[in-house]
Parts: sequence; C-alpha cells; structure tokens
Amino acid sequence: MANILAWGNPRDMLTREIVPGVTVRDVRTLSELQAALDDRDVLILADVAHLEAEQDAVAAWVKSAGTRRAVLMGVADIGAADDAARRFPFLDDVLIRPVSGNRLRLHLERALDSLSSRRAIEQLDAAVARKSQELHELNKIGVALSAERDINKLLDLILFKCREITAADAGSLYLVKRGKDDSTTDDDYLSFELAQNDSVSVSFEKGQVPLSETSIAGYAALSGKVVNVPDAYNPPAGSPFKISRAFDEKSGYKSRSMLAVPMRDHQDDIIGVVQLINKKKDHKTVLRPVTLVDSTVIPFTSVDEELVTSLASQAAVAYENTRLIQEIKSLFHSFVHASVTAIESRDPTTSGHSDRVAILTVGTAERVDAIDSGPFKDVRFTKDQLQEIRYASLLHDFGKVGVREKVLIKGKKLYIGEMMVLRQRFAYIKRTLEAEHLRSKLEQVLAGRSSPELLLQMDRAYEERQREIDGLLNMVAQANEPTILEEESVRALMDLPNRSFADMEGNRHPFLTPNEVQALSIRRGSLSEKERREIESHVTHTFRFLSEIRWTSEYRRVPEIAYAHHEKLDGTGYPRKLPAAEIPIQSKMMTICDIFDALVAWDRPYKKSVPVERALHILGEEAGSGKLDKNLLDLFIEAKIYEKTLPKAGAQAEVAR
Repeated sequence: MANILAWGNPRDMLTREIVPGVTVRDVRTLSELQAALDDRDVLILADVAHLEAEQDAVAAWVKSAGTRRAVLMGVADIGAADDAARRFPFLDDVLIRPVSGNRLRLHLERALDSLSSRRAIEQLDAAVARKSQELHELNKIGVALSAERDINKLLDLILFKCREITAADAGSLYLVKRGKDDSTTDDDYLSFELAQNDSVSVSFEKGQVPLSETSIAGYAALSGKVVNVPDAYNPPAGSPFKISRAFDEKSGYKSRSMLAVPMRDHQDDIIGVVQLINKKKDHKTVLRPVTLVDSTVIPFTSVDEELVTSLASQAAVAYENTRLIQEIKSLFHSFVHASVTAIESRDPTTSGHSDRVAILTVGTAERVDAIDSGPFKDVRFTKDQLQEIRYASLLHDFGKVGVREKVLIKGKKLYIGEMMVLRQRFAYIKRTLEAEHLRSKLEQVLAGRSSPELLLQMDRAYEERQREIDGLLNMVAQANEPTILEEESVRALMDLPNRSFADMEGNRHPFLTPNEVQALSIRRGSLSEKERREIESHVTHTFRFLSEIRWTSEYRRVPEIAYAHHEKLDGTGYPRKLPAAEIPIQSKMMTICDIFDALVAWDRPYKKSVPVERALHILGEEAGSGKLDKNLLDLFIEAKIYEKTLPKAGAQAEVAR
C-alpha cells in the first residue's frame, strides 16, 4: 500500500533515488486521488499545475475534511514556490522540485507525526465535545425533572431519560418503601412503579418486590452499588442475586445487558433503583426479531454508569422535592377542609354549602376555559388557577367565625330564648286569668249570688279571654316566622305594648316589650338591620383572615376572589359596592353559584327549598336587572352546571317541577 500519493508525474517532482520502505503511487485527477485514499495516513505531493486546474474543487474538498488522514503538499519550481503558497492557502507546505529521497523521507516522517498529533487533538476535541454534550444533556434533564410536579409523570420522565441517555431498550423503576416499624428494615420493600420497553408491549401492574439481595434491584438498593451485568443469563460468579427470566419467557423478549443504579437523595439515602436493560448500538433499533439481541445489544459502559448515577441522583432529589411539595399541598388542602368543617359546625344547617359552591364554581370555570368563541374565548384558567378558585370557593364563608353564633344560626325573628320567655309570659297571663276567674266565681258563691246563669256567663267570658290570648300568641308566633309580614299583623303587633298584665307583686308589664315588637316587625326575613350588617361583615372578616395566610404565588388571589363574592355588577353588592369592571370573573362565577345553592338548599329548617326551575328564574331576573353576569349565567344554565350538586335521588324530578 502506497504511503505517498503523487498527483502529477513523479519523474517531474522527485529525484530517481530509491528510498527503502517508501512507496509512491501516482494519480492523474482529483477524483482518482480521492478514490486512492483509505483509512491509512498518507502524504500527498501535488504538482501545482494540477492544483491550478482544479483549485476550487480541491479547496472545497480540503474544507470538508477530505484530507483528515492526509498531509497535502504542493511541488513547484524554485521561483514559483512562494507564489504557490500564496495562491493555494489550503496546502500544508510547498516543496521545491525535484524532491530528493532524504527530504522525501524526512517530510513523510513529519507528515505521519503531524497526522498522529492531529488525530490525538481530534480525539481530545471529540472527548471534550462529548463531555460537554453529556453535561448539556444532564442539565437539560435536570431542568425538566425540576419543572415536573406530577409524581407519576416525573417517574416516567426519569426512566425515559435514563434510557435515552444510555440507548437502553427497556427499563424499570423501583421505589424503596419503609415499613411501619422504623426501628427495623425487616418490613421494608421495593415498590415496582414503572416499566418501559421499546420492543415489546409491556402489560404493567404495580407490585411489591422483597427488599433483599436476591434481586439485582434489591442488591443495588441495599448495597448502594452500581450493578453492571454484561449478560443477564450469566451473572458474575458469586453474585448473591439471580435475574428472573419470567418476563422474557412470557413475552418472547431476551434480556442481555443490565445496569442497576441506586437513586440517592440529598441526604445520601437510597430512595429507589433505576434498572436498565439491553444497551443498543443504535438507539433507534427495535429488537424484533429477538435474534437481533445477539448482534445489536452491547454491555453498558463505565460512562453509562457515571451518567445514570448522576442522573439518578438528580432524579432522586427532584422526586423528593415533588413528593414534599405534594405533601405540603395535601396538608394545606386538609387544612382548608378542616377550616370549612369548623365554619359549618357553627351552623350545621348550612353543612355542605361551601363544598357545593366550590364544585359549581370550578365546574363553571372549566366550562369557560373550554370555550373558543364568544365573550369568553380569551379567558383561560391553568390547573393552579382552577385550584385557586376551588380554595376561594371553599373558604368564601370563612369569615363567619367572626360573627356571633346566635346571629349566624338565627332562623326566626326572635331568638330561641326570647321566644321561650315570651311563651312563658303568655302562659303566666293565661294562668293569671284563670286565677282571677276562679277567685271571682268563689266570691259570688260566698256572697250567695252564684246563680247557674251567672256562673255560666262568667265561664263564657273567661273562655273568650283565653281564646283571645291564644290568638294573640298564635299571631306572635306567625309574625316570628321569616316571611313577609302583612300590614294588618304589623298594626296588631304595635297594639300589644299597650296591653299589660300584673305580676305577683302587682307591677304592670306590657304583653310585648319594645325590643320584641321591633324584632317581630321585621318586614322580610329574620334579621334586623343591625344583625344583617353583622352577617354581611363575614365577607370582610373572610378577607382579613385569608390575607393573614402566606399563600404561594399561584394562589395569591384567593383572598381577593373570596372578598368579592357578594358584590353585584350594578354596584349594589357588599361590602365595597364594587362596579362590574372591578369584580374578578372568578368572583362573578362564585356569586351565581352561591346564590343558586342558597336557593335550592334542601337542608335549611328555616326556609323551604326553591325548585330548580324557580331558582334559575330568580337568577335570570337578577341578571336581567344588571346584578349578575348574564353571559356567565347563560353558560351555567346551558352547560347544566347546576346539576353537579343536585341530590342524586329525585334530581330530575326536581328539575322538572
């Protein structure tokens, strides 16, 4: 094989000396020169006349690394050498013709040394580039792992990236699960979380694997060592683990090379194991038929071990962070529900109201998010924003903890204790009338004037007065109901303070006190104006309490959303009388859902449930008068969001009423 290629006539370029160990082959064209090159190092001597004829082609060839394994030198006359070096800058050097044998040997040795150095530099450059690429890939993977907040997706990403960076055909992921007894590891186990395979379909079910050295994953978890097995069917002699062939026999797969790497968290604790199977020469290869395994599967390398070890550590920290974040969110979610339970325990009759409002409001928001046309086409809610709406809805009545309980649960105009006192008073009045009647009858008998006619007349008068007192008490009881009070009942109530009775000491007292008359004279509902303002103050209390919580950035608007759930678009709401433009859309949705649930609630002892059709009609009237968002209400009705919280039994009948 020639180690010098002469492009041109060798007799014109070289002396006729024979150089031992040096062979020269002549070529006439660039294409012939290119065809003569092989994978060996070679010195090319090119006559400048030939270079000039194909200068552009030669320049392009050199630029494309065509001379990677060659040193290209020009050969020119003594007077043309400098001009040739200038005109052909791609040449490594220009020699003066004719080149003697000794000079030829010297240049060949230097060329071979140069090529060797060039190759070493290229290898170093390639190694640096490869390391740089590996670091870049690890950084990219680390960013991706840190960004993923879904545990299942994170585990899937961890295993996929480990396989991708090592060209592994298959893999599985195990998590170390601690038993109930922290003082021993006897009840610890491996949870088989995930399996992936590019060549066969994997029918996967989560399961438990004993945490012992009998399996390759268990050995890696207990020893903390990386386990690299070139041939799974022939593990290293003395290995405590055995590799099961059950999956291979069932699926027709063949496991050859295996790599098990422990996942260490920031405290150096092992929390899991990544197990990779069948490293491929080409990651795109599908190992079907199974005979391809023998020719395309290779052992995992030490570089693979380093890469997966680094990646597994990143993955462990990302997993622990994600798990902790989820636990914190779960803890906070529990706190929110505990708060709702505490609120509703003060008023058991509204139990479930906050949950139902949350379901309806989130359902409305999800529907708005799905719309691609109309007034809400540009409104979108992220997963975190939907959770923010859920929290705001669950806690919208949180401020009721700041309202007096007797006002909060007041179902009638008089408090229960006040009505009991009033009934006892009327009972005393009736007993006083009875005593006076019996005393009068006794006086008539002792005076000898007790004719049957007189006594009968006295009994009838007494009974009439008793019926009158009963009527007055019934009228008071009716007025105590949270219904609209008729004008006639108001006049009758206003007269009762003018009627009085005597106590046991002879002191006179009115049938009704001024406070009782004032309470019973409430025209609508059960609350006085002062009590109504106290109830309405729960919104401000809610905002103040929720503002004390250090919400994370994704939930920072919870206090603001809950604060506006009693505002109306026309500015007549409370507590701030906000105009429509200043009310968040989340609050507008919650207002509709809050009113609907309050209307149809079937568990309020102080009011009857309004049929669904009637409740929707009332909401329509509110929207028509500019108090509620009509577009949101239309969506609420058309999408039948309201059905999400109707009682399961009889719901359809309720809708049809």
